[in-house]
Amino acid sequence: MADSVLTNHSLSQEGAGPKVMEQLRAMLQIRVVQLSALTVLLAGVGAIAMLLKFSVLDVDLWWHLKVGDWIVEHAAVPHTGILSRSAASRPWVAYSWGYEVLLSRAYAWFGLIGIGVFGTLLTVAVAYSAYWMLLRLSGRLWVACLGAGVTCSAFLFNGMPRPFFFSIILFAVTITLLLEANRTGRVETLYWLPPIFLLWVNLHIQFIYGLFPIGVLFAVSVRYELLQRLGKEPGFVLAPRLPAAKLGVIFAACILATLIGPNTYHPYVSVYEYSQAKFPYKVIIELQPLSFRGYSHYAELLIAGAAFFALGWQKKMDVFKLMLLSVAAVVAFRTMRDAWFLSITAAACIADSLAWYRNEAATGEIGKSEDLSPIRMRWRERRVWLEAAGVSAALLVLLLMSASATDFTERGMDRAISSDYPVNAINFLRRNPVPGPLYNNLNWGGFLMWYMPDYPVVVDGRNDLYGDELDKLFYGTQNADNSYKTDPYLNESGVVLLDSTLPLAKVLTVDPRFQLIYHDEIATVFARR
Repeated sequence: MADSVLTNHSLSQEGAGPKVMEQLRAMLQIRVVQLSALTVLLAGVGAIAMLLKFSVLDVDLWWHLKVGDWIVEHAAVPHTGILSRSAASRPWVAYSWGYEVLLSRAYAWFGLIGIGVFGTLLTVAVAYSAYWMLLRLSGRLWVACLGAGVTCSAFLFNGMPRPFFFSIILFAVTITLLLEANRTGRVETLYWLPPIFLLWVNLHIQFIYGLFPIGVLFAVSVRYELLQRLGKEPGFVLAPRLPAAKLGVIFAACILATLIGPNTYHPYVSVYEYSQAKFPYKVIIELQPLSFRGYSHYAELLIAGAAFFALGWQKKMDVFKLMLLSVAAVVAFRTMRDAWFLSITAAACIADSLAWYRNEAATGEIGKSEDLSPIRMRWRERRVWLEAAGVSAALLVLLLMSASATDFTERGMDRAISSDYPVNAINFLRRNPVPGPLYNNLNWGGFLMWYMPDYPVVVDGRNDLYGDELDKLFYGTQNADNSYKTDPYLNESGVVLLDSTLPLAKVLTVDPRFQLIYHDEIATVFARR
């Protein structure tokens, strides 16, 4: 009797496991549960952005804002180093002018809260673009949600919401269209690319990262077609499904689109100058190689490794993805700020590989799409809009709740700014004016440009404007190198405003040329004797 009871009990336990798994699978397929997961993902990203307040603490934010104000005021895009006394006549390309105008209007219409909301929404948009990319490529919502979370953890909060966030979003769209078109053979999908690049070139200079995969796919297709004609088609290589001729036309159209705008060909000049710069890569942390001192670096390595594994698992070598991943890895491991380039590329390759496996297993064909009747198509489109409206409404409510909980208010952001920037020192100078010109440290140039516009700054965050020579001079001076005594810009300055932690701020207290007139934990101000 006892044996039969134990046996029945063990059998019931064995049957319970599969039932629980079935119930879990069924629950995960409920649309409301899936959309709730997406909402939580985006709301979580937004809440973290509000808590960190990166949208108002970025040192480069302020010169972008001031340049945007200048563009709106003059109804033109500057071509020289405006707002700088040491580089005013130097040529400069405002390659992020679209972002700067948007930022300027956000502040003009809504104040600091406008800047905060703009940066937060841009951060959430990056997370959504990663989700959208993975959903389109894999066709699986849970893969998209979890994959977007892991992918964003590798780069999203390592940088501030700057113009390159637009590059991340548009790159995710570009790589999605390329992989979809290559899998399905529908070249018409790529007709969206030229308009995308027309927008991209006027928002950020890293449109060049988007041109790269198009060029790679074109080159791979040309090479494969040549080998076919020569009868040397390699059997172990996955054949591109897009005609090289049409790819070439689309590639050329994208390049032409990047020449449309107030800067014409000058963004390419900036790209070349950035490639020649050396000094910023030595002193700016985000431009240095991975240090593996934080979780995000390991997440980036994990995603990259998983992508290479997914490519190796395929029956045939995908030369396009292999080349794209390899170059992205070299670029991202060399510069921390480009972690997004590798993370987005790797996540896209993984998701696309999942779609290949699924299509081959289910249909024996690659890229086969579901045929829907017109009625079902209309219902699906209507449902998509209703779901989008529902997610947006829920997301808005959660973000408003997060704003209250994280002190994401005008006053809260003002306090955050005052704790990082020399607000009190500037207010002192407003009450007690000192004749210029001004000498300032590099990190505060943008903020001083915006908050103290009567004193043109000697340097700010536009490394492409100042070049290696000036950057090296100013960096050495603020660190009180021997050259600070002969720095011509310091020697002619009437007022010096520095971060109190810098060596120069300590050295000048005993320098007979200057007199200490203000000091607090954040800033120190000197006037010429």
